[in-house]
Order: sequence, then structure tokens, then C-alpha cells
Amino acid sequence: ATEAGQRLKDAVIRFDRVFTSTLKRAYNTACIALENAGQADLIDGMEKHDDLRERDYGDLTGQNKDEARAKFGEEQVQIWRRSYDVPPPGGECLQDVVEKRVRPYYEANIKPLIEQGKNVLIAAHGNSLRAMLIILGVETPETINKAEMPTGVPLVFEMEEGTIKNKYFLQDKEAA
Repeated sequence: ATEAGQRLKDAVIRFDRVFTSTLKRAYNTACIALENAGQADLIDGMEKHDDLRERDYGDLTGQNKDEARAKFGEEQVQIWRRSYDVPPPGGECLQDVVEKRVRPYYEANIKPLIEQGKNVLIAAHGNSLRAMLIILGVETPETINKAEMPTGVPLVFEMEEGTIKNKYFLQDKEAA
């Protein structure tokens, strides 16, 4: 988060609004990044929402991958982890995250700001960010599992009139 904030500062990217989940790790990441980007003034106004939380793994919650594989079988666990539309028992699949939480939140709260030309920062979790890639049309349910998103490396979308004109990771400034 410290390096991400420094990269944002070096790239002279200023934000109008910041969104994060209600989970401490995403909130703390956003705070550290903003402090290091020289934008700590945005912390108090940061919007935290449950819709940006990590995917609910249901009955798999609290187990590591090896424990889950021993209990349910390697093939079944892999299906639950990587399938777009097959949830683990009592949990959410990525499709649920996209359609029931992240898309409605994006449409109501983030998209209107982007359409106004505002710069927004979203600090969230692997699956809620993967959902965002689908919503933005960068990935599809068929390609999302191949999408690589390094931890703590800002992914920048340059948009014009709601259309992505360029996207890149701030680690190398080349098109992603």
C-alpha cells in the first residue's frame, strides 16, 4: 500500500472520491495508499460499503485450501474457487458478487462520478475487483480467471465519456 501510494503520487494522479469495503484490510490499505500519495485529506470522506467486500466462501470460510481439499476433494474445491457460477455450500460464486453486489453498487455510486469526469479510487479485494473488471467490460466470465492483478499495484483506467481509452499498471506504465 505504501508503494502504491508513492506510485500514485509520482504519477500525479489525484482523486475526487475513494471507495472501499467495510473490511479493515481494504480500508487500511486505502488509508496507507492515500497517506503516501499525499491525499490523506480524502480519508475522512472515504465511502465504505459491504457491497465491495470479499466474496463469501460459505462453508469453506476459515479453512485453508489443503483443509478444504481434504474435506471436499481437490476437484470440487477447484470448481468452487474458479467457477464463475458455482458457489461453495452456503457461499457466493463470482457471478453473485458481480450481479448482486458490485454491479448495483457501481451503477448507483461510482459510474455517475466517472460519467462526470471524476477520478475515483477503489480499494477492495481480489474477487470484488475481479467483478469490477467484468462490469467494466475488460474481462468476461470466461476470461476472468486468467486476469492477473498484482497486490498493491494500482491499475489505472483512463476513460473518456464512459469508455476505457487506456489501462495500465503503475508498476511499468505500459499498457496492461
